[in-house]
Amino acid sequence: MDYEELRYWLRLQLTEGVGNTTARHLLTAFGLPQSLFSQTESALREVVTERQAKALSHAPEGLALALETTWEWLQADLQRRRILTLGDAAYPQALLNIEDPPVLLYAIGAPGVWKSGVGNAAPCIAVVGSRNPTPQGAANANLFAKTLAQSGLTVVSGLALGVDGAAHEGALSAASSELATIAVVGTGLDRVYPKAHLGLARRIAENGVILSEYPLGTPPTAANFPQRNRIISGLSLGTLVVEAALKSGSLITARLALEQGKDVFAIPGSIHSTQSRGCHALIKQGAKLVECAQDILEELHMVTFSDPGESATEKTAEFGSEGGFDEASELLHALGFDPSSLEDLQARTGLDTAQLQAQLMALELQGRVARMPGALFQRVERA
Repeated sequence: MDYEELRYWLRLQLTEGVGNTTARHLLTAFGLPQSLFSQTESALREVVTERQAKALSHAPEGLALALETTWEWLQADLQRRRILTLGDAAYPQALLNIEDPPVLLYAIGAPGVWKSGVGNAAPCIAVVGSRNPTPQGAANANLFAKTLAQSGLTVVSGLALGVDGAAHEGALSAASSELATIAVVGTGLDRVYPKAHLGLARRIAENGVILSEYPLGTPPTAANFPQRNRIISGLSLGTLVVEAALKSGSLITARLALEQGKDVFAIPGSIHSTQSRGCHALIKQGAKLVECAQDILEELHMVTFSDPGESATEKTAEFGSEGGFDEASELLHALGFDPSSLEDLQARTGLDTAQLQAQLMALELQGRVARMPGALFQRVERA
């Protein structure tokens, strides 16, 4: 994209009152933005409202600054940075089938992905969930994403804290392709939100792609994140919800996936955990209950990975005697899979406080038990 072409695309994107749907109607009627902006106001009124036609007839405020900023951003790393338009060969083809595809996508990614296009070379799966998952939820997100990536899927998520971050990490650890994971963000690509994921974002840019429909400089406004969720689901064959409360934004992604005709998968959890209620609600509404990545692969008619019958519960036996704590351990049995307090564990095991704390510490060091807010402990399955 050259400088003048960028000017016209940015003018279209920044014109007040002209969203993606209106922009597509204009492009269909008049062709590329260069041609669109050569039309008379009366010609424009044949396609859009009078107010929109008037806005299109004048360059929007801030266009010059946005043009210079965006051009400099592109030129700073021509191999990794792109602006993808609806007609670009590298534009994600799956998004052309959703109701409201972005007219422009800002992208940072591995140089090799531009040739085949973002998300065009391999099928994608969305993995989303709570920003405050339980330790087991984070572990599940990481393991499912890793296994799905190893099986040839590109993992799509939103770079948020919690499940999103764990899913990106799991996909990157699989290192099965140049496009291991796609992060769809709700800010301009000249900033990273949350800041804690700056290092993760850099690694995704080296082994995947970060996408945004928002112009450079866009801050993390609350309304942007539900809006970007349609891109996460739209890129993907299906959406896996790992953990979610009843009011979680992940349920928005699931709803959008259903509206787009995509599959929705949900991992069940404890009936006592608020972070499982969103998944349970989805399952009641018809989402496919999954216990292992193989369940998803079978539903998507994908080639199975090694040990196809292996599930999260079956994997527990692999960690049997590590450090002297196996599946028969009284304390692990007493813990179960629900968060438990020290007092509850004492009542179940009969151990005194010193013995119980010593055993819990040993299990924590092994990664078998996690300490949670509220002085609770939870057993954790590991990959």
